[in-house]
Amino acid sequence: MELIDHLSMGFGVAFTFTNLLYCLGGCILGTLIGVLPGIGPVATIAMLLPATYALPPVSALIMLAGIYYGAQYGGSTTAILVNLPGESSSVVTVIDGYQMARKGRAGPALAAAGLGSFFAGCVGTLILAAFAPPLTELAFKFGPAEYFSLMILGLIGAVVLASGSLLKAIGMIVLGLLLGLVGTDVNSGVARYSFDVPELTDGIGFVAIAMGVFGYGEIIANLSRPDDEREVFTAKVSGLFPTKEDFKRMIPAVLRGTALGSSLGILPGGGALLSAFAAYTIEKKTKLHPGEVPFGKGNIRGVAAPEAANNAGAQTSFIPLLTLGIPPNAVMALMVGAMTIHNIQPGPQVMTSNPELFWGLIASMWLGNAMLVILNLPLIGMWIKLLTVPYKFLFPAIVLFCAIGVYSTNNNTWDIWMVGIFGFVGYTFFKLGCEPAPLLLGFILGPMMEENLRRSLLLSRGDWSVFVTRPISLGLLLAAALLLVIVLLPAVKAKREEAFVED
Repeated sequence: MELIDHLSMGFGVAFTFTNLLYCLGGCILGTLIGVLPGIGPVATIAMLLPATYALPPVSALIMLAGIYYGAQYGGSTTAILVNLPGESSSVVTVIDGYQMARKGRAGPALAAAGLGSFFAGCVGTLILAAFAPPLTELAFKFGPAEYFSLMILGLIGAVVLASGSLLKAIGMIVLGLLLGLVGTDVNSGVARYSFDVPELTDGIGFVAIAMGVFGYGEIIANLSRPDDEREVFTAKVSGLFPTKEDFKRMIPAVLRGTALGSSLGILPGGGALLSAFAAYTIEKKTKLHPGEVPFGKGNIRGVAAPEAANNAGAQTSFIPLLTLGIPPNAVMALMVGAMTIHNIQPGPQVMTSNPELFWGLIASMWLGNAMLVILNLPLIGMWIKLLTVPYKFLFPAIVLFCAIGVYSTNNNTWDIWMVGIFGFVGYTFFKLGCEPAPLLLGFILGPMMEENLRRSLLLSRGDWSVFVTRPISLGLLLAAALLLVIVLLPAVKAKREEAFVED
């Protein structure tokens, strides 16, 4: 009953006019920055941090949290409509979401993303409220060796996830890992693979690769076709909401994605991103129903599961922040900054010394998720209107938005050149029939893997057996090996190739 008392106090705090206003403002701003490619929640929250000085602590954190989970919603919109992941965790949504839009089913795809996100967000918040203290114990058990093994499992999952040839998928992951190594070595401070180009000493930006490979690559591929073969969506949009059959397939996928996202979100290092990839991998391993569209060709489960997973992960990533004071990702690190600005020490004492802030923030997440659904579902028709814009007007607008988005992250024209270069790289992948999603996962996980590998070996004084002597790490490595064996089995390989046959 203690939980109910705490939540009633939290809703009392969140339901004040000021806090409702800031929650709504955060949600609207988050959705907008999710929709605009390139301008992620990290850049927005960083820009808004000084503005929170004048706000009460609870209102400031409620607004910043709204921006974070609002961006998870908005990121799916551009991923589905124009093949651009507005957020890194929307990279997987692109695969089936965009194919649904091409078939005139953008409405059901956007509704599946919105409803899946709402359900997962509510469940994630409930888990945050009920299980925050015991769940932090689980996060405590993860050391560098466990994180390294978890990321190995993530990369092997990406091989399973990729359509087409296994060899191409592995090649894309390796290329992603190599691109992730460009920049300054964390331990020695020496520039690596920068070829004496000063701009490369900070590494290649994720936004530049994602925008180039997905956005510009798709545009170049489209423009390379004759006018009559070019992709246009006009007069193909049918139905704004999912059918009864869609709901029947969506619900189990949303439940699986929510469960996965809630558990992976607790772990530091991109929980929302990892859970989106893992949810998609699990859906691809789940048997297709008779008459169901194959994955990669516009399966609604391929939209609902990762969107549910990344939203559940976004909510539960507050657990280590609020209970241990450990930020699990860049956005949470900025939240720590916001708490410090207001003289609040993040950690276990927040729950006891500042219960209004702790429970008020949790209650505001339910209100925020409800606001996002109310805001987003009626807007589906408006977003779909984008698809009726003639392509000759749409593609320059996409190019312009990508350029503005990528420039605004570092205020550097070099990034715009990088997007252009990766646009041609993306076009090359298109011509070679390579799936770019594993490249992005390799690129994101590469630096984190290297850091955890080196940290594990430093702590174990160079003893590689640390990865198999720790039970959780061993379990994750065995799961990765099992997944690899299953994929390489001749029967599974044949079925997998059959599932990915091009039309």
